Amino acid sequence: MNFETRILDITKNDEYEKYLYKCLAPMPFRKYRKRRGYLEAAIPKGFHKKILIFNEGIVGQIEYAPPEASYYPIIGDNVIVMNCIWVLRKVKGRLLGKQLFADMMKNEKNADGFATVALENHWSPWLKKWQMEKLGFKSLDSVRVMHKLKHKGECFKIYLMWLPTAKNSKPPAWNTPKILEGVSCCTSHPLYHQEKTKLKEILEKR
Repeated sequence: MNFETRILDITKNDEYEKYLYKCLAPMPFRKYRKRRGYLEAAIPKGFHKKILIFNEGIVGQIEYAPPEASYYPIIGDNVIVMNCIWVLRKVKGRLLGKQLFADMMKNEKNADGFATVALENHWSPWLKKWQMEKLGFKSLDSVRVMHKLKHKGECFKIYLMWLPTAKNSKPPAWNTPKILEGVSCCTSHPLYHQEKTKLKEILEKR
């Protein structure tokens, strides 16, 4: 049986607006303040979010932007930062994640390279280091941390990942103290920092 696969940029598509806020997670659509503020600032600077439709169902997504529009504290010239990539487990084995990734690279072909973060020994199934390595990323740096509120006593690593695509491209850097603050504008992110915690940093170096 043949299934149709489509990738749509929903950054300015009202029909799929809820997926700018709720991703693929089974959570209610809510235009929460932190996410709305992020999108309003990031979209004019080059933020993109795309969804992958397979057999008429939304099964994947990718989010990316230049460093100044990413929610990661990554610094670099002519770099594109991938905020996230996610394909539902039910379509595993069809290389749909690689399709999303290839689409991003094709549309940002003038970039010198792509950066993101990856996790190791984190309890979440997303953004695993081995997953990013399968896409071609290599580690540049890492920080060992522990969450202040969740899974106390369990340490994990956050990696700065890099995939150069141009000769003599300059690797990016990151602001590691800023990483400890987590991510406030995506409720599904493994490093999500709830505003109600009243903490400046939700992670501590170990």
